Amino acid sequence: MEQLVESLNIDLEQERKDILKKYRRLLRTAKPFLKDNDAKLIKKAFYTSVDAHKDMRRRSGEPYIYHPLAVAQIVVEEIGLGTTGIVAALLHDVVEDTDMGIDDIERLFGKKVAKIIDGLTKISGRFEYGSSQQAENFRKMLLTLSDDVRVILVKLADRLHNMRTLDSMPRDKQLKIASETIFIYAPLAHRLGLYSIKSELEELYLKYTEPLEYRAIARKLRETKNIRDRFISKFMEPIAQDLASAGLNFILKGRPKSIYSIWNKMRKQNKPFEEIYDLFAIRIVLESPPESDREKAICWQAYSIVTDHYKPNPDRLKDFLSTPRANGYQSLHSTVMSKSGQWVEVQIRTSRMDEIAEKGYAAHWKYKGNDTKVKGNIEQWITQVRETLENGFGDKTAAIEFLDEFRSNLFNEEVFVFTPKGELKVLQAGSTALDFAFDIHSEVGAHCMAAKVGGILVPISYVLNNGDQIEIITSSKQKPNEDWLRIVVTSKARARIKDFLKEENRRYETDGRQLVEKKLKILGMDATAEVMNQLRAFFECKTTTDFFYRIGKGYIPIDDLKRFKRDRDAKEKKAAESSAANNTPPATGTDGKALTKYLKQIHGDRADSDTLLIGDDMDKIDYKLAQCCNPIAGDDVFGFVTINEGIKIHRTTCPNAAELMSKHGNRIIKAKWSGKDEAFLAGLYLSGTDRVGLVNDVTRIISNELHINMRGLTIDTKDGVFNGDIKLYVQDTRHLDILIAKLEQVEGVYNVQRFDTNLNGK
Repeated sequence: MEQLVESLNIDLEQERKDILKKYRRLLRTAKPFLKDNDAKLIKKAFYTSVDAHKDMRRRSGEPYIYHPLAVAQIVVEEIGLGTTGIVAALLHDVVEDTDMGIDDIERLFGKKVAKIIDGLTKISGRFEYGSSQQAENFRKMLLTLSDDVRVILVKLADRLHNMRTLDSMPRDKQLKIASETIFIYAPLAHRLGLYSIKSELEELYLKYTEPLEYRAIARKLRETKNIRDRFISKFMEPIAQDLASAGLNFILKGRPKSIYSIWNKMRKQNKPFEEIYDLFAIRIVLESPPESDREKAICWQAYSIVTDHYKPNPDRLKDFLSTPRANGYQSLHSTVMSKSGQWVEVQIRTSRMDEIAEKGYAAHWKYKGNDTKVKGNIEQWITQVRETLENGFGDKTAAIEFLDEFRSNLFNEEVFVFTPKGELKVLQAGSTALDFAFDIHSEVGAHCMAAKVGGILVPISYVLNNGDQIEIITSSKQKPNEDWLRIVVTSKARARIKDFLKEENRRYETDGRQLVEKKLKILGMDATAEVMNQLRAFFECKTTTDFFYRIGKGYIPIDDLKRFKRDRDAKEKKAAESSAANNTPPATGTDGKALTKYLKQIHGDRADSDTLLIGDDMDKIDYKLAQCCNPIAGDDVFGFVTINEGIKIHRTTCPNAAELMSKHGNRIIKAKWSGKDEAFLAGLYLSGTDRVGLVNDVTRIISNELHINMRGLTIDTKDGVFNGDIKLYVQDTRHLDILIAKLEQVEGVYNVQRFDTNLNGK
């Protein structure tokens, strides 16, 4: 430690002053919340954390205590938690990083703090191949949600600070952490109503996964800032005058859309920055006593003033005042046309609603007892999570399935429907009549055979629309079947259907297991857990239970196990030629060198090519290019160790990248392009105005000027506009960029973009 301090030329005295400065700032921020002995408890937690981390430093070289102090500051300042949250934030890494246990925390700081920290402490130990440590950790954290939502809030603060300090991490770690963030934590922040934290997490994700695009959009926003500021000022001037004349107290905020939302819109609409017109929004925050019945009325009054000056888009009015989102969000949204012909989004809310929009769930405690309807929506979601936890997703083997189920619950949009008696129900967007039936009651769902919407008979697969009034028709003879799982989208309905099917399926699972064990014995194989997992993967089943069920039902003929044995024997023979190592990758947590060694043993060196260097030692190992994103030389890539197909190379921007890194981080390995001795299949999409000779000009550039081989060319024209797809072989990204630049210069071509999907389709 002393050598490290000397090598980094660290001023320890200055660091002590900085630590105390951060601690005093934390106390000042928390002061309005403190009562009785709270300050003493925070002080005790601070010194406990300082002592526990005294010999630890972050990768950046800073004292480790900076991190828990920063997390505590976020917890109190940006989320709005009180003393328990602050203490838990200060101590959140103590159990994981030191000899202090949960019992010690409980003895010193009480049961509540101990419970939160237990939920935040990562699971240690080995994990079977095919399981996911990230999913296990997340499942454990969620198990405490039913007791205390502060576990999630402190974890979000922890993740936010880690993302803010990601610069000091190596590139592969940045990608893994950023992918986890966009896959789980940003949607979770959104679901809990923490919009400012959600937006920052999204921005930081983009900063580290798409650094060039992030910087390009940020630069363009800076360059157009003065123009936008003048536009917003001119736009708000008449609104401000009329709001003041009406005697309303208000704050007008003009703000550009986030870099992430602009990037997302550019990607979805296939448009450049210059063609994204709704780059900014204004927010009108009105002062109103929190307990006033006039909150909604003054919001609508402000809306009337806005529409006196600017024409609204009738399809873009969203009333979250009367029907708040499930996370408690309330606001009035409209998009209006400015005098200069640009669309502007206008958000109208009261100061209470604004604070809840920024601080989400935590802010509701400040207004406790004010709006039970809003808080009820949030509690309804927490109840849904509890039900998910209680219905078979808590065991280890279901960790990844649980993650999928939970993530599906982090929906961005809701659908508002009514029972025959007029009771409002809020469900996930995309929910069906069958989801609605299960939301009413498990027995109603189990016996649902049809529904009536507005008096018209509809099937159970009918997708609900806002305002539908639904009557469920049941029959005692009806019972759930497997097809129902493809109809429903809510976790509650899926869990209930699985419960009903479980008893019936158990017999098939038992029969299937017995058949498999008997067949394996005949084939001379032991029925070990490893063999069962390999069988599951070979037959592409999600779980071993599913595999036994499919055998029992006869979906998989028992004689097909012979194919599995032949395939397994062939792989073992190949592996035995190079190493006596078993056919299981190193356990989670093993260093990169051991994983690279394993990969070389299993797959061998890639002697015929030096295109990719893989693993921590950057060795040449056999690989396959993933068809989901079709990487080419020069792309930013990573390797993924599959169960049956060796290493697959994906682009870091692959549609599946975030999910792979979030669920299976231990199977992600480094990959970097080296030589350029291969031709890579790439796809280009072209659009523009049609003319005679256009196709000839395009093919001349591809074949004659750049000598690129084409695999396929499809051009479709209609009413003077053409759209085309070209599949061709290129050397690397630079080669592709040159081609795109030349094609963009062809007369009539307006847009040229790379695409990755369906390149290998017929």
